[in-house]
Amino acid sequence: MPAGSSPKRERQYEHIKESAQDRGESAGRAKEIAARTVNKERARSGESKTASRSSTQDMSSGKRGGQRSGNRAGAQGPTRDQLYNEAKQRGIEGRSHMNKDELQRALDAKKG
Repeated sequence: MPAGSSPKRERQYEHIKESAQDRGESAGRAKEIAARTVNKERARSGESKTASRSSTQDMSSGKRGGQRSGNRAGAQGPTRDQLYNEAKQRGIEGRSHMNKDELQRALDAKKG
């Protein structure tokens, strides 16, 4: 985080970084995602000295993230990686050898 960042932006950075790591991103990639997101929010709210046009006029990162969120089922539902991560969290064995359909069935069976 840049020097002089507000406590709110520090918390936002940590939250975004942890969320990215929970989704399976590497530590370096998680830091990059968090920094870019927070810097864009700072630019949009006038907290930074300089800001690119895309930072201030583009869709907000919160709205964009909501559109890309893995929590919603798109045309084909969650990706295999998203299903794998959920199976890992629930302790489903043999998940590394499962395809997308098998992971979905295993997760559905574990729910009920």
